[in-house]
Amino acid sequence: MKFRGPPARGSPVVDGSLMAIFHQWLGYDHYIITLRRYTEGPESDTGVFAGVKVSDVMFAGIPVRVYEPPAGGLRRGLMYYHGGGFALCSGKKGSYDATNRMLSEELDTVVVSVESCLKSLQYEPLGPQCVCVSPEILAKYAVDPERVAVSGDSAGGNLAAAVAQEISTDDSMSVKFSVQALIYPALQGLDINTPSYIENQYAPSLNPSIMVQFWLQYLNADLSLEPQLLVNNHSALRHSPLTPELRSRVDWTTLLPEKYKKNHKPLIVENGSPEILKEVPGLLDVRAAPLLASPEVLAKLPRTYIITCEHDVLRDDGLMYARRLQDAGVMVTNDHYEDGFHGCFSLVMWPVDFDVGKRMLRGYISWLQKNL
Repeated sequence: MKFRGPPARGSPVVDGSLMAIFHQWLGYDHYIITLRRYTEGPESDTGVFAGVKVSDVMFAGIPVRVYEPPAGGLRRGLMYYHGGGFALCSGKKGSYDATNRMLSEELDTVVVSVESCLKSLQYEPLGPQCVCVSPEILAKYAVDPERVAVSGDSAGGNLAAAVAQEISTDDSMSVKFSVQALIYPALQGLDINTPSYIENQYAPSLNPSIMVQFWLQYLNADLSLEPQLLVNNHSALRHSPLTPELRSRVDWTTLLPEKYKKNHKPLIVENGSPEILKEVPGLLDVRAAPLLASPEVLAKLPRTYIITCEHDVLRDDGLMYARRLQDAGVMVTNDHYEDGFHGCFSLVMWPVDFDVGKRMLRGYISWLQKNL
């Protein structure tokens, strides 16, 4: 299937969103609950498939699914956070499960898929994630401590970036990630009017309204704040704890390549609603907004791979992060897909398979093969 624009009606992504909006409007169920029920397929079984052993275990109280390739010396290790707005999808179902099996087999990699959702991963307790790279766990699964990666897509890319930052600056951690691979990551909620948010405001796969709802739910905030965030009232100049230094870390006018700025103008509100940042402090917390990390933190991060898509509200988050990492001296590869849209990395299985998604997956695997 060749892609020539965002997915049209008739795909599970779009139909699920429409049904979820309708159910919430009727008062039948919450948007997220309906969308999760509509888009998730059946859970895949554990066992041995094509030589890959699959098992469901708990790491520090967090459910994970482990994929082990056939035994034979030390293997690579990959810690993966699936996308879904911190609330949807499961690493045990559909394309996520299939992709992790493929990664484990093709890369001879032990893949640890973390069940990242609202119930198990709030932005505060990232510490338990570190157990995945503890010497004990790595030894148990015969993982080479010099070849461990962290990765994720969308909201999972946010979690992967946050965990990478935390581990890179934690002197008590003897094992550090050797690479990070982020697929159209969500990295900040302060500017909902970047060029990519404006250009893709009607995108069916992910629009600004839905992304803001995801942010508010993840940060345990009142959903009634959505209209304020959509017009950047939360990042107003007056009385804002968002200092000029922090603003510079999300300033797309200096961080984006010229081709993506076009004729857009930054939306900077003078008064707005500055109290929002006090009500929702997570918007300023680097554990929730990795793009806000200081240059000193970024400089400690490993080689980085970032996928961005043209038809995606999160495009500029990834592009700005790539620029900030490069400025901090980190080796960065940014693969940008002009025909890509948010979510296409997971749309690689019949009957909803897109050519761009397949190319993206092959490029991701190829980069890991060479760099991990």
